[in-house]
Amino acid sequence: MEKFIRKRLPNARNDIFSGVTVALALVPEAVAFAFVAGVDPLVGLYAAFMVGLITSIFGGRPGMISGATGALAVVMVSLVSEGNAMGAEGENLGLYYLFATVILMGFIQMMAGVLKLGKFVRLIPHPVMMGFVNGLAIVIFTSQLGMFPKEKDTSFWMMLGLVALTMLIMWGLPKIKAMSKFPEALIAILVVSGIVIIGNLDVASVGSFIRDGGGEGLKGGFPVPHLETFSKIPLTLETLWFIGPYALILAAIGLIESLMTLNLIDELTDTRGNGNRECMAQGGANIVTGIFGGMGGCAMIGQSIINIKGGGRTRLSGIVAALTLLGFILFASGLIEQVPIAALVGVMFMVVIGTFAWSSFRIINKIPKTDLFVLILVSSLTVIFDLAIAVISGVIVSALVFSWENAKRIRARKRVKEDGTKVYEIWGPLFFGSISAFNEKFDIKGDPQSVEIDFVESRVSDHSAFEAILNLVKKYEAEGKTVHLKHLSQDCKDLLYKADSKFHEIIVEAIDDPRYHLAENPEKFTKGLDEYDVLGN
Repeated sequence: MEKFIRKRLPNARNDIFSGVTVALALVPEAVAFAFVAGVDPLVGLYAAFMVGLITSIFGGRPGMISGATGALAVVMVSLVSEGNAMGAEGENLGLYYLFATVILMGFIQMMAGVLKLGKFVRLIPHPVMMGFVNGLAIVIFTSQLGMFPKEKDTSFWMMLGLVALTMLIMWGLPKIKAMSKFPEALIAILVVSGIVIIGNLDVASVGSFIRDGGGEGLKGGFPVPHLETFSKIPLTLETLWFIGPYALILAAIGLIESLMTLNLIDELTDTRGNGNRECMAQGGANIVTGIFGGMGGCAMIGQSIINIKGGGRTRLSGIVAALTLLGFILFASGLIEQVPIAALVGVMFMVVIGTFAWSSFRIINKIPKTDLFVLILVSSLTVIFDLAIAVISGVIVSALVFSWENAKRIRARKRVKEDGTKVYEIWGPLFFGSISAFNEKFDIKGDPQSVEIDFVESRVSDHSAFEAILNLVKKYEAEGKTVHLKHLSQDCKDLLYKADSKFHEIIVEAIDDPRYHLAENPEKFTKGLDEYDVLGN
């Protein structure tokens, strides 16, 4: 325990101030997402508290903030609506179906952690990552526009001025040497709130925002288990069939957003989080949240960046944010309801500026067109649909481009030995994408009686490649010709031996690897590469 405290003590002040700032920013977000999902604001606030606290303690990324998010809320809308339609009017079954779905979602996420699927976030290409942050920055920006009054009257211009003042304070405070150590976001919120309260300005506040959305206020008690969930909805296969697809979609969106945010925070802090541990923590947090009457959640990129920019680096910042949010609900609801929405919108606008990858404009003419296409595609799909569809689409397109580019690299150098044996020296990856080009290299009918295929500079990558070799051997044998294979990888040889015992005669085992002798005559090797024929040449 002493080691734990000492490790976090040097940054404790930054973590605490940053955590309080994050808690203030969490309130309208959680309330807004609850309204989107069609549930009471406290359902969103409880989710922000519980998910935030559990993931801060047990998660795989210190400094990352989790809570109720819009990406999940938009999926929950139809779930709650369909659930309500299954019961009598006023029975509110949709809420209980939501809790059950969140619990199942948590179990799916924990299973992903057990299967160690979190590591696959490292396979996400950089253009997808840039598209993700750009798209999310646009989504955060457009979501804040809805906070402004619809009519361009005095209230609109007053709010616009307060937003600008908040942003100005956050921009200018770090530039003043004496004030640079203070959390600019928290100071900006306090200053703007003081101006509004002392000046008695008629602008939207957290309290009016909740009441306008149909809520009764921020005040609530400590969350308690909603055990009636299991008595309100039937525990049958029909229920599982209804909530299962929703749970799977929510689990996927939650993990993708959490792991992408984890990856982004890794880059910002030059540290490395644990994706599998984060999957387990997110899953456990959603199980607890569903039992205690929360709408579930995942990592929040906006609040995470507020935390990191504010100096929050350890688990303490997330814990402080969650406990402060609970304190607001229990004891300080009246004060928090007076915070102007303009101050929080200003903070989020600064988050947008910090989130957007402005460097993407500078590299437009410097990166491959395919990468630029992926970047724009992911950004657009994030705005139009949601994060999960955008990221999955980006990864698929990137994988297809990679496969196509590698498929063009298969080469074959042909020569004839003194005894008349024709040798094909294969170079490049042999996989499903390069099979067609690989087959075109061989002249089965025109080749001599004896053929040798050398895979010394090739790698047999998948089952399609294995099948291509198998079929090629069969075609030569059908023409009454003998063929020998050299330098196949051990796993490929094992598969061929299992397919047909005759491969023990076809595959040449006792042979030196010529790559060990390249250093003796590098000019000969370089000249040989120039003689390779490339895809149709």
